[in-house]
Amino acid sequence: MSAAVQRKLWGSLFISNWVIGFLVFMAFPIAYSFYMSFHNLEILATGLKVEYRGLSHYRTILFENGRYLYEELFPFLREALIMIPVIVIFALLIAIMLNQRFAGRTAFRVIFFLPVIFTTGQIIQEFMNQGEGNISFLDRYNVSYFVQEIFPETWAAPIISVLGSFVLVLWYSGVQILIFLAGRQTISNSIYEAARIDGASPWETFWKITLPEMTPFILLNMIYTVVDLFTFPTNPIITRVSQLDYGVASALAWIYFGIILVFLGIIFFIFSRISRPSKAYR
Repeated sequence: MSAAVQRKLWGSLFISNWVIGFLVFMAFPIAYSFYMSFHNLEILATGLKVEYRGLSHYRTILFENGRYLYEELFPFLREALIMIPVIVIFALLIAIMLNQRFAGRTAFRVIFFLPVIFTTGQIIQEFMNQGEGNISFLDRYNVSYFVQEIFPETWAAPIISVLGSFVLVLWYSGVQILIFLAGRQTISNSIYEAARIDGASPWETFWKITLPEMTPFILLNMIYTVVDLFTFPTNPIITRVSQLDYGVASALAWIYFGIILVFLGIIFFIFSRISRPSKAYR
């Protein structure tokens, strides 16, 4: 076999575990939920009664009774728009710091990654219910008042909510830090040595070398952060789905899935424009 065939074979073997698991455990529930989004389900003593409703569930959620989207989901989406860049930028800066050589570097790497292991959704929810993770100086200096004075009401509330749980938000940066750290180590030190010989400052090497080389890892972390945040414990849709009729809940879940795809599509579009070479270069 040629080298190309061998690479394809090994790639297929590595991904086969996920494909088999998806087909066995996830494919049917996903397809059935899409089917049920067009039906009304009633649980009777004799069994399940399924009645075709067409697009009525989607019309109800989008137009007739849109409180699930416009009063609950949209404020959370505004929070996500704030949290995504905060998490990615924080993870990038911490990864660059942890890549430096200093005493106790391994211990600090473990500390930043430990929340990924211990903070499951239920633990995070319990912390938030107890008021943990808040930054004390926000109340001490009445930061909420200044935010409400500067920003409009639709954006002031999400910003205050993000600031109120800022520590918990940063706890969700462990995987991103690990990815950025691995990406930073793919950049050869000889490039930085050549830049220093040419007289480049650390600030210039960050903007001209580190940041462009880390663009693929920024894209990866943006995708991971979007998916991770849309399963955040404070997500109103996840809480609401468990309280609704199965047909309505399925329709709401598929609308929510479409919104996630829109977010990911915007990210892919932005990075495709950034990574596209200029005309002069071509």
